Amino acid sequence: MTTTDIRVSGRTVEIKRAEKELFPDDGITKADLADHYRRVGPRILPHLRGRPLMLERYPDGIGGGRFMQKDTPDHFPDWIHRAELPKEGGTVTYSVCDDLASLLYLVDQACITPHRWLSKADRPDHPDRLVFDLDPPGEDFEPVRRTAARLRELLDELGLPAALMTTGSRGLHVVVPLDRRTAFDEVRAFAGDVAELLAARHPDELTTAARKQAREGRLYLDIQRNGYGQTAVTPYAVRARPGAPVATPLSWTELDAPDLTPRRWTLANIHERLEDDPWKRELPRGRSLKAARGRLEKLTA
Repeated sequence: MTTTDIRVSGRTVEIKRAEKELFPDDGITKADLADHYRRVGPRILPHLRGRPLMLERYPDGIGGGRFMQKDTPDHFPDWIHRAELPKEGGTVTYSVCDDLASLLYLVDQACITPHRWLSKADRPDHPDRLVFDLDPPGEDFEPVRRTAARLRELLDELGLPAALMTTGSRGLHVVVPLDRRTAFDEVRAFAGDVAELLAARHPDELTTAARKQAREGRLYLDIQRNGYGQTAVTPYAVRARPGAPVATPLSWTELDAPDLTPRRWTLANIHERLEDDPWKRELPRGRSLKAARGRLEKLTA
């Protein structure tokens, strides 16, 4: 078994069993995954720093079963930052990825996808992101496009800028930057009210029903990630699906691109996009929800 040493962030990180195929049907190895995260480091780390993580790990590759890890194991090195945060009946000590060495160490642990909190560990109950997850009933992507455009129009009515991202799974995320002044309970309630209004405007196509049986073939406006302890996939993270799709920030002008799908960008082609960062232009400074709440109440009166 091959061990590859990578020198980053002033440390040497060992990638053990570097030739292990994590995506057997695609021939993608742990070394390939490490190379991806090393190359996207400048893009992904700003979305990881300071945030508690849930690690999606596949020690035997994507065909061998996964486990979702919250607590940081004792064997993780001391230089991996940690955040001990309360949960019902106790605490959880989360890993926090603040530098490239930490990210590559997680790759060595067969973490394919880091899922991040929408808040940072210093103010865990006050998110700086609000996420709408557009979850289609099937593989048809056109309802997702229409819904993303309609949601953006509604957010514009509320005075809230938003950014767009492929998930690498089936849908899109619409992300609203926040100023961290509003607690999760209020953020989630606001997101739910926005989703309810949009669904009421397009009742034949959209639903807020969490139960699949109640959706009746409609796209689900999922706001469940907007809660304490919940996570969302990190931009530029690889998903554990055939072809190794990558969650990718988009410009709104790309929404109508004929070749756009949730899995348009993969480990094979994501590096074509790294010269430009659409979120630098389209994910502005976080906004308060106070004025937007007032506008929403007028729309629903």
